Amino acid sequence: MEIVKDEKVMDKQAKVPRRKKGGLIAIPFIMANDSFEKVASNGLLPNMILYLTRDYNMELARGTNIIFYWSAATNFMPLLGAFISDSFLGRFLTIIFGSIASLLGTTLFWLTTMIPGTKPPSCNQSSQNCVSPNAAQLAMLISSFVLMSIGAGGIRPCALAFGADQLIKENNSKSERLVGSFFGWYYASSSISVLVALTAIVYIQERMGWKVGFGVPAILMLLATLFFLVASKLYVKRKASKSLLTGLVQVLVAAFKKRKLALPPHISEGRYHRREDSTLNMPTTHLRFLNKACMIKNPDEEIASDGSAMDPWNLCTVEQVEELKALIKVLPLWSTGIIQTLDMSQHTFVLVQAGSMDRHLTSGFQIPAGSFAVFGIITVAVWIAVYDRAIIPLASKIRGRPTRLGVKLRMGIGVFLSCMAMVVSAIVETFRRRKAKGLQNNPNAVVPMSAMWLAPQLCLGGLSEAFNAIAQIEFYYSEFPKSMSSIATSFLGLGIAFGNLLASVIVDLVDGYTRRGGKVSWVSKNINEGRYDYYYWILAVLCFINVGYFIICGWIYGPCAEELNGVQEEKVPEVEEELGTSGK
Repeated sequence: MEIVKDEKVMDKQAKVPRRKKGGLIAIPFIMANDSFEKVASNGLLPNMILYLTRDYNMELARGTNIIFYWSAATNFMPLLGAFISDSFLGRFLTIIFGSIASLLGTTLFWLTTMIPGTKPPSCNQSSQNCVSPNAAQLAMLISSFVLMSIGAGGIRPCALAFGADQLIKENNSKSERLVGSFFGWYYASSSISVLVALTAIVYIQERMGWKVGFGVPAILMLLATLFFLVASKLYVKRKASKSLLTGLVQVLVAAFKKRKLALPPHISEGRYHRREDSTLNMPTTHLRFLNKACMIKNPDEEIASDGSAMDPWNLCTVEQVEELKALIKVLPLWSTGIIQTLDMSQHTFVLVQAGSMDRHLTSGFQIPAGSFAVFGIITVAVWIAVYDRAIIPLASKIRGRPTRLGVKLRMGIGVFLSCMAMVVSAIVETFRRRKAKGLQNNPNAVVPMSAMWLAPQLCLGGLSEAFNAIAQIEFYYSEFPKSMSSIATSFLGLGIAFGNLLASVIVDLVDGYTRRGGKVSWVSKNINEGRYDYYYWILAVLCFINVGYFIICGWIYGPCAEELNGVQEEKVPEVEEELGTSGK
C-alpha cells in the first residue's frame, strides 16, 4: 500500500508544472539592485569635491582629478566585469560579488566620517595653515573608491544583460520587442535613480551632515544586495562560455601565424573551421586578413576526431573571428563618445558655479549646489518618455509603418548637442563673471545672479546624453554577437571612463599652463579669480572637432544591422500593456 501511495504522490508531483524561470516577474529585483547601487554611488558624487576640499584640505584641481580618476575607474571596471561575467563566473555570480564589493566600499567611506584620525585636522582659519592628508588617510579613502568601482564593475554591465536574459526566448519576436523596450525603460529607471541621488541624498548630506549623508548609501547597498538574493530562484542563470578574452587573443595569434597563407579568391564554404552548432558557415569579407585565423590549412593536422581544433592558438572558429571583427569595427564610432562625455564630466565645476550664485527658489528655501545636475537627469527621463510614448507612435501612425530614428543618427544628434551645451556653458559663465566684478578677493561671495541660468546648459547636456547614450547601447548590442552582450552594454561606460581621463588631462594642462609666472589658474578654487569661461570654450572647440570626426567615422562604418535589416519593428500594443502592467 505504501508503494502505491508513493507512486500516486510521485504522479501528482509530476503533473504539477514547474514554474518557468525568468520573465517580467524577475525584472523588478534586478532593476532594484541596479537602481539602489546607482543611488548609493551617485549620491556620493555631487558633494564629493566639497568633502575633499573642506575635510581633506585638497586644492580644487587635485580634488577634481581624484574624482575624475574615480569616475574613470567606475566606468572602466564594467568592461572587466563583463569579460569575467561572459567568460568565467556568469552574470548572476558577478552581480553578487559586485554588490558585496560596493557594500564594503560605501561602508568604508562612511567610516571616514565616523572614526577620528581618518582625516587631517581642519585648517587653521586665522593663519590659513592646512595639513594635507597622510598616506594612511589617503589609503583608506582610495580603498573605498576602489571597492565601489569594483562593485559598479560587477553590477552595471551585467544588470542590463541579465535582465535581457530573463526576457529572451529563441525565435520569439515578442521577446525581442520586450528586450528593445526594456533597454529604454532600464535607462529611464537609471535616470530616476540618479535623480533621487541628486535630490534626496544630497539634501540629507547638506541638512544632516556627512555622517548621516554618507551612511544612507551604505544602507541602500545593503538593501540592494538583499533584494537581489531574495529572488535567486526566479532567475534564468546562463552559464559563462569559454574565456572570450582568450578567444580574441587567439584570433590575433592564429592570424599572425598564418599571415603568409593565401586566402581563396572567393569565400568558399568548407574551408573554414566553425562550431558544430553554429549558423555561421563562412566569415564575412571585411577585415579579411583575420579570416586566416579560422582557415583550415591541413585538416589531418589541425582538426581532432571530435571536430574541435587540436591547437586553438593555431586554428580558431569563424565565431571567434567575427567577435573580434565586431569589436574592431565599432572602435572608431565608439571613440567619438570620449569627447562627447566631456560635457557629462563637468559636474565639479557646475557645483562650484552654483555655489557662487543665488540658489534661492523662495526666501526660505534654496537648491543645494550638488542638486543642480538634476536638470540634466530630468531631461533624460522626460525625453525617453516623450520619445517612446508620443513621438514614435505618432511618427509610425503618420507613415503607416513602424518608424524610429536610426541609432547612428541619434548618436550624431547627441554629439552635436554636447557642443551646444559647452557653448552655452561658456556664455553663461561669461555673464556670471561680469556680475562678479569687484568680488575677486572674496572666494565665498554670492554673485547677484540666479543659479537657474545653469539650467539650459544642464538640460542640453541631458538631452545629448539621452540621444547618444541609449543609441550607443542599442548600437553595440545589435552589432556585437550575442556571446558579447555584457561587453556590448559596458562599452558606453568604457567611453565615459576614457572621457573622464581625458578631462583630467585637460584640467592638468590648463591648470599648469595658466599658472605659469605666478598667474591665477583658469580653474582656480576661487571661481571669481579663475577663467572658467575660457576653459569651457576649449571644450566647445574640441566638441565641434568631434562632430566632424563622427561624420567621417559613420561614413566609413557603413550601414549597421538595423539598416541592413530594414526599419526595426516597433512595439506592439500587447507588449506595451505587458510592460505597463509590470510597472504598476
